[in-house]
Amino acid sequence: MRVNKFLGETGYCSRREADDLLAAGKVAINGARVAVGAVMEVGDEVKVGERLIGARTKQHVYIALNKPIGVECTTDPEVKDNIVGFVDHPERVFPIGRLDKDSSGLILLTSDGDIVNKLLRHEHQHEKEYWVTVDRPVTTEFLAKMARGVNLPRLRVTTRPCQTSRLGKFAFAITLTQGLNRQIRRMCLELGYNVKALTRVRFVNIGLGHLKPGRWRNLTPAELSALLTTKRAAAERPRRRGQRPRRTS
Repeated sequence: MRVNKFLGETGYCSRREADDLLAAGKVAINGARVAVGAVMEVGDEVKVGERLIGARTKQHVYIALNKPIGVECTTDPEVKDNIVGFVDHPERVFPIGRLDKDSSGLILLTSDGDIVNKLLRHEHQHEKEYWVTVDRPVTTEFLAKMARGVNLPRLRVTTRPCQTSRLGKFAFAITLTQGLNRQIRRMCLELGYNVKALTRVRFVNIGLGHLKPGRWRNLTPAELSALLTTKRAAAERPRRRGQRPRRTS
């Protein structure tokens, strides 16, 4: 990690201010003065002048899981088939959001507690794409009604406009920017459809790809960089809309 980024993430100063400190020879790593562009490793001790800023600890864990049906998105160890126990990661991880027990697909888990709330605030408009199979033929009228927003009387809310497309006679794709309880199932039911299968295939910039059910992987550097950029943008510009969805496989 670059030293200016580390100083920025600790809240000591901005990256630009960190570069000024580095240029002035005021920053030391493990007792040795460093210049602009310097990098540091886990465990390195950083000082600005005589002030100890701290040491870089282990990096956070960010993983993508293809959650199977039956696994519950809870950290409660008393719950059978809880997601943390299912993943059994050596680090303590938390799910970012949730998928219903009877739904499958992409869910992220991380040891970075800061990112969880920032990514899940409704006003941040983060996109989540799902592929859905229903019990009746998917019509153009049905897709249009889903896209406009559906009134859910029990929740006393009308869903936000969203994007939909047909995948097959009984299947469609839908991209949401909110996460109401069992939202897609409730929307379909209001329009006379029952969901037979529901799979999340994308969360923000992370796609499910060819990850097999029950398997997980670490996010790639490019995925993580884009996700963390999304986190910073969410904190700084909470009303910014997400990009248009792209098809994943």
